[in-house]
Amino acid sequence: MISIIVAVAENYAIGKKGDLLCHMPADLKHFKEITSGKTVMMGERTFFSLPKHPLPNRRNIVLTDVKGKTFEGAEAVYSIEEMVNAVKGEEEAFVIGGGMVYRQAMEIADKLYITHIHHSWEDADTFFPEIKESEWKLLSAERHEADEKNPYAYTYAEYGRR
Repeated sequence: MISIIVAVAENYAIGKKGDLLCHMPADLKHFKEITSGKTVMMGERTFFSLPKHPLPNRRNIVLTDVKGKTFEGAEAVYSIEEMVNAVKGEEEAFVIGGGMVYRQAMEIADKLYITHIHHSWEDADTFFPEIKESEWKLLSAERHEADEKNPYAYTYAEYGRR
């Protein structure tokens, strides 16, 4: 199963200048709990934007269009098809960004783990594709209010392919 995991603002923004929109410790903990011990797949810019790369306790796969390029501690693949083939037989593998990889993965993903951040960033430069109700059904949602560590209200939501 291919799953996507991402934090998305109300205007579908996911990043700006190669970084996350904001610091949400609860979401980072949620991400770690869900992906720990599993495979994470990402684009090259996402890999290099991680505070620790490769992500520990996970198999890291990096999608690049530069043939022969390698990444320390991670496997390189050169197409979305090769990425999918690399995780055949795994119970669940996660696409973790960035924008171009998410757009390609939306066509093949079975499940979405979305943290909906209840705020918009007008200065964002990277966006997630629209989650179309005709293609995805909401499986669960759990709302959390902002607190001293997390500056915005957010909802953890899971969607399954229709």
